[in-house]
Amino acid sequence: MASSPDTSSPAERLDRQAHAAVARATGALSPTSALLAYLDWAMHLAASPGKQTELAMLAWTNATHVMRFAARAATAGPGHAPHCVEPRETDRRFADPAWQQWPFCLMQQSFLMAEQWWAEATQGVRGVDRHHENMVSFAARQWLDMMSPGNWLPTNPVVLQRTVEQGGANLLRGLANRVDDLERWSRGAPPAGAEDYVVGRDLAVTPGKVVLRNRLIELIQYSPTTEQVRPEPVLIVPAWIMKYYILDLSPQNSLIRWLVSQGHTVFCISWKNPDRDDRDLGMDDYLELGVFAALDAIEAIVPGRKVHATGYCLGGTLLSIAAAAMARDDGHRLASMTLFAAQTDFTEPGELSLFIDASQVSLLEAQMDEAGYLTGEQMAGAFQMLRSYDLLWSRLVNEYLMGEPLPMSDLMAWNADTTRMPAKMHSQYLRRLFLHDDLSEGRYPVGGRPVALGDIELPVFCVGTVADHVAPWRSVYKLHYLSPAEITFVLTSGGHNAGIVSEPGHPHRSYRIGTREAGGPYVSADDWLAATPEREGSWWPEWSAWLQARSGEPVAPPPMGAPRKGYRPVCDAPGEYVLQK
Repeated sequence: MASSPDTSSPAERLDRQAHAAVARATGALSPTSALLAYLDWAMHLAASPGKQTELAMLAWTNATHVMRFAARAATAGPGHAPHCVEPRETDRRFADPAWQQWPFCLMQQSFLMAEQWWAEATQGVRGVDRHHENMVSFAARQWLDMMSPGNWLPTNPVVLQRTVEQGGANLLRGLANRVDDLERWSRGAPPAGAEDYVVGRDLAVTPGKVVLRNRLIELIQYSPTTEQVRPEPVLIVPAWIMKYYILDLSPQNSLIRWLVSQGHTVFCISWKNPDRDDRDLGMDDYLELGVFAALDAIEAIVPGRKVHATGYCLGGTLLSIAAAAMARDDGHRLASMTLFAAQTDFTEPGELSLFIDASQVSLLEAQMDEAGYLTGEQMAGAFQMLRSYDLLWSRLVNEYLMGEPLPMSDLMAWNADTTRMPAKMHSQYLRRLFLHDDLSEGRYPVGGRPVALGDIELPVFCVGTVADHVAPWRSVYKLHYLSPAEITFVLTSGGHNAGIVSEPGHPHRSYRIGTREAGGPYVSADDWLAATPEREGSWWPEWSAWLQARSGEPVAPPPMGAPRKGYRPVCDAPGEYVLQK
């Protein structure tokens, strides 16, 4: 399909080119946003003598504590010097006992006290815009994370000890790892070990057929493994920011394979990896060619049956829009809706919002206008900064200083298999949802008319994850005051991906579950958390039981596809779109 003609004025085209040049130079991070945030914070701090006095007193107190700690640790030994500050429970940087030895105990205590001071300095300054405050606080944390004594050879006792024990062999291995990474990066190759996880051979191997292919999706129908199945099929709508097989990884942790084994007929959308020719695909196309086209195919293959629709991340947001549109138009195609880590209210989307404001979006739009899409590598950089220790610094220390790269896993291999996003769709998504919050405010248009989440009365199964940096669980929970539907909410351990890929038998998994009846009173997220007990294990069986309770008695499995209705099986799963690079 040809791109739409550019009707913008010469001045607008010149501005786009200028913004695109800035985006290339800064990695699409807006220097204007950063400068405005800094000036807002600095000028208000300069006009706040009370805050300055508090910070000066805190600096003096911290310095006094550190000096007392240093004197006691140097004379009586580190074990006899009480710590000035203890690391957070989730902070693993100084967990090794070597950090309690002199002088490294002083280094880590000084660093933690500096973190404490900067946290106070960047927050609570009267008059600072909340977004700017968050940006300055985030920038301070990034700078401190980079300067942590654990990141550097001379100040990391664990690395020094390893270097002595191995005569520097760890550093030679680390250098080799660095050279290999640079070589792979230069030719666009996946990280070392990813070649052991091949899609269609090791990953995404659940048997099935592609029964629909259009210019945006392939629809996979999975082969039954039970003699009878529940009559209502399950449709999975994954996010197009990721390859769908996050839900069909290795056989032992494939949600799709497990769901089929529970007696469900499962369909899953596999999105095309868009290129320059797809630049004009918008959110409406993802609805029509994606969700609605898949539902048309399922209706032809399993006629007369409502569908248990399931959306993950951005796919869940899209599914919510589709469900609201069908509710508005008296559609009765869905039996229920399940949302995995999917936001419907974007007023508090977490730290990802640090990278999304009008200035940032203008740079991204200009950059996408040149290429026609946003690359996966551009998105990965933002996610790395959100979890800089886990995704960046700890990896660099392990691989380049310790000489011990983390073993590749199926989840890591999937994470390296990035996708692109069309320019038009991503711009609409950022502006309509993140910036303007049109969906929760009842302004999001489908078919030229706005939809409202309040029209959704289907039973909803909603999953949030405790450590989610992409869709924070309290943001996901907000569906409770947007829709009067019966909502069963699950809060599971893990993050945005690992919390969803939580198969039965996986160690150290837990969850909470509670149901708000249709039309029931609103309970805040914190009150829900306090009142809902924690359970050990995987939440998957809870979901299967929930689906079965809202399904009919088992019947014979449906045929694979519907050739007479235009849905002839095209090829075996996982199809061709998932293999596109």
